Amino acid sequence: MRRTTRAIKVGSLVIGGGAPVSVQTMSNADPHDAAALVEQVRSCAALGCDVFRLTVPDVEAAKVLGEVKKSSPIPLVADIHFDYRCALAAIEAGTDALRLNPGNIGSRDKVQAVARAAKAKNVPIRIGVNLGSLEKGLRDELDAGKIDVPEALVRSALGHLKLLEDEDFRDVVISAKASNVIETLATYRLLAERTDCPLHVGVTEAGTLIPGAVRNSVALGILLSEGIGDTIRVSLTAKPEKEVRIGMEILRALGLRDPGPAITSCPTCGRTKVDLMHVASQVEIALETLAKDGVKLPRVAVMGCAVNGPGEAKGADVALCGGDGEFLLYVKGKQVCKVSEEDAAGKVIEYALSLR
Repeated sequence: MRRTTRAIKVGSLVIGGGAPVSVQTMSNADPHDAAALVEQVRSCAALGCDVFRLTVPDVEAAKVLGEVKKSSPIPLVADIHFDYRCALAAIEAGTDALRLNPGNIGSRDKVQAVARAAKAKNVPIRIGVNLGSLEKGLRDELDAGKIDVPEALVRSALGHLKLLEDEDFRDVVISAKASNVIETLATYRLLAERTDCPLHVGVTEAGTLIPGAVRNSVALGILLSEGIGDTIRVSLTAKPEKEVRIGMEILRALGLRDPGPAITSCPTCGRTKVDLMHVASQVEIALETLAKDGVKLPRVAVMGCAVNGPGEAKGADVALCGGDGEFLLYVKGKQVCKVSEEDAAGKVIEYALSLR
């Protein structure tokens, strides 16, 4: 059962309040390159991303965010560190939300200035606490062994929440991230007990693609299955599109998103004489994009050889069965034609669309 929280509106999207769990990512492009940012946000939105975050290290980047917003199909969040004036500039530029880091945003009066400006423009704020940038007092207590990591992260988040609520600002989402899965679980369970703010969940600095995907999948899967979490980001040392795809799959695995394209593919073995991994990846990406556009898609199988290929072909609407440098293409269990590796993915999509 989902935890009951406040409902926070980020542009056209609702976070919390029983709304579907949303997927976020963050740009790794130059924050001053509007064209690159627009390309990245559109690419991620096509894969199912609901919210896109951009770093705003200076006032010029805030102006660029305003340009990107004109072409963005999804809400944008301005990521602010160190200089509260960047937050004020991002609000003026039209950001849909802010992310503030309590560990480096500055004194109480600076937070108050941001809260007042955000409230005037109905811009929500995410309090984003990271273990690597805790306030000095909490870091000292943690290093002295007086408190543990979850308690330190939660105290930081709730202390900053009080600053905002003292300004009668309640449109707040909270995240409190560690790079350790066990500490992440304990932290979010504590937060869920102590606040009704929507929670942005994830594992920070989770690593490269494989270890990062595993750590995030374990932590997010457990928390979401307990009803904790209203929006997610899978942090990876990888392209934002990878983060989105893994986030979508986590939600699908838990029944929190539509199932998406039904794709079966084999793990390959020494009998495989085609580049199955490349073809299966091409098919998957194409089907993901079509599904995001609302296209209802049939079941597809991409198999490497004759061991399981024909059997899977019978159970799929469209199937590829690998041969020696080429594929046999099946539609509704019947062999239709042979296709080259280069044309295989395109032919699958062509026939998949014809069966809608």
